Amino acid sequence: MHIVHLALQGCLRGSDIEYGITADTGGHIRYLLELVEASEQDSAIERITLVTRAFECEFSKVDYTCPVEVISPKITLVRLPTDCPDYLPKEALWQEHPSFIAAFERWLATLPAPPAALHAHYADAGEVAAEISARQGIPFVFTAHSLGRCKLKCLADGQLSLDAETQQTLQRRIAFEERAIRNAALIIASSRDEAEVQYADYLHYDAGRIRVIPPGSHLDDFTSAASTPAIDAMMQPFLIDPDKPVLLAIARPVTRKNLAALVCAYGQSKALQQCANLVIVAGVRDHIDALEPELADNLHELLTLIDDYNLYGHVAYPKHHAPEDIPALYAWARERGGVFINPALNEPFGLTLLEASAAGLPLIATDSGGPSDIVEQCGNGVLINPRHNDEIIRQALDLFHNPSRWQRMADNGREAVKAYDWKGHTQYYHDLLARLSQPALEPAAPKALLICDIDNTLTGSPDGIRAFTTWYEEQPTLGFGVATGRSFHSALSILEQAGIPYPQVIISSVGSEIYYRNDDGVTYQQDTQWSGKIDRRWQQEAVQQALDEVAELTPQGPLEQRRHKLSYFSDGDASLVAQLQAHLKQRGLASTVIQSHGRYVDILPLEASKGQAVEHVRQHLNIERQALYVAGDSGNDLDMLRSAPCSIVVANHSDGLLEAPGMAHVYSAQARHALGIIEGVQHFQRKQKTGGTA
Repeated sequence: MHIVHLALQGCLRGSDIEYGITADTGGHIRYLLELVEASEQDSAIERITLVTRAFECEFSKVDYTCPVEVISPKITLVRLPTDCPDYLPKEALWQEHPSFIAAFERWLATLPAPPAALHAHYADAGEVAAEISARQGIPFVFTAHSLGRCKLKCLADGQLSLDAETQQTLQRRIAFEERAIRNAALIIASSRDEAEVQYADYLHYDAGRIRVIPPGSHLDDFTSAASTPAIDAMMQPFLIDPDKPVLLAIARPVTRKNLAALVCAYGQSKALQQCANLVIVAGVRDHIDALEPELADNLHELLTLIDDYNLYGHVAYPKHHAPEDIPALYAWARERGGVFINPALNEPFGLTLLEASAAGLPLIATDSGGPSDIVEQCGNGVLINPRHNDEIIRQALDLFHNPSRWQRMADNGREAVKAYDWKGHTQYYHDLLARLSQPALEPAAPKALLICDIDNTLTGSPDGIRAFTTWYEEQPTLGFGVATGRSFHSALSILEQAGIPYPQVIISSVGSEIYYRNDDGVTYQQDTQWSGKIDRRWQQEAVQQALDEVAELTPQGPLEQRRHKLSYFSDGDASLVAQLQAHLKQRGLASTVIQSHGRYVDILPLEASKGQAVEHVRQHLNIERQALYVAGDSGNDLDMLRSAPCSIVVANHSDGLLEAPGMAHVYSAQARHALGIIEGVQHFQRKQKTGGTA
């Protein structure tokens, strides 16, 4: 398979990257190079080509006009000339699209065969790939890295006034992104926030064509890092007491990184200044005014704030560092009981968070973007609203004053970053590309259908999952779907991690969303008929306001709130469901209330639930009622189990499931997890063959 990556912006080369030399030379370039380096290890990948724009520049001695750079036997970097020979920031690249597309088509014509796929990185590459795909019929994958609408929203939320030129630039970028989102065969996101929140702001948003694949990472240099004399020398001119704990930030000084807010928070807290130094590593520079305007403006603001708050002797902001200094910086901070902070207005992924965790630092990170996934999975830090300086101060002070909490988060991070692995990333990525380029024939319409819950029903036993996968492959007429409280992308991620086959149906968010797998075997289509049906009497804002009055409920995180689902934590009181139902009914609000695993409460439209969604799917696929099997383990499976004649409760069930009314017909499996599902289906199949009743 030949994969062509398109990346127009920044200074791209095969080695010795000049990170931070421009506003567009940052983490996305590292991501791209590490992705292709990992990809070439797969024997199924024959060739990888990086295609970028050639340019001349005065700010570097490196030659960025060289037409071909051989990075390795499998990887080649191609630079194509455009009408303008100079370096251009991303805001000006649109002018070069016509000449770049012409040069790219000429290059494609020299290939013995078209590539299996194009992979476009950032908005301009997305626009180019969409045009090439329309002309040449080559499918393309889109990775946005960061999105224009998200940036526009961040600036608006921060109440920053935008001049006409900036508005026009962002709207042009958003238009390119809209076209890429509409026409891409597949979109790769780094986090659930990106997939479910950021992309959802776009007109052509289609959840079924997005896959969340967290970037891998090379962290060996960070796990074994130690401080060096070079770091001591770097800090010596700035800090009165360099041995104090340190609050460390490493980011390019672009507006989105929100470094000014970090300085303000530190400047506003005498307590924080007394217990810790602040270190900001913001790229490299010789003269600030020689940098691009955005970088120069932000650095001037940082220096002004340091002066206004009189933070000299407490804040370090070194001008230069070498790549090998970064692991040593984390280690230097760790040795002083430091904390790493990422206060960005939005962070699509957050690679520096993994680096810091690998080096043994706890995290304080923005709650907008990829850090939510990292902190949730790793338990290695805390999330903050980056616009609330008091949250930054409070969480930093708590970590500095609470050694046991600091140590727990440091330990958690060191262990959990092992999950972010390039090998796993590329295996999933290549599988998706192979399916898209050579889609398998879809099996015949199923004659029977199995729908099961995921957490603690299908998952929970690796041996059970392996047995389930083998068993399911021997069931040619049995369709397979899942019904889960998880969101669509969360469900896909957990299934992929567990090695479970792509289900034909995904009923997600406790039955409030339904997705069917498309003929390509990769993407999914949402059932809009179902969405329209449950929307008729649903008053989400009114329900939310009514529940704000209930002291026993605490809202779950923003990612767990959906268009047709409100999710809360509770204290586990069994009488709470009846209390909530009465509370909502009194206000004339029609809703379904579901409690599961003791402390989780979901509020749905009256017509929405796993059971009603399963029945909708059964009718849609023309499955006989006696050929429908459902399996679950907890309270949010209750109506699904009650409504289907062939229902299975696995042995590890909770919430007193079998004692609930209407459950007399349910088969109680002796086996746990996936093995219990197999046992239950086989029980009902035997009954049906012998003419017995279920």
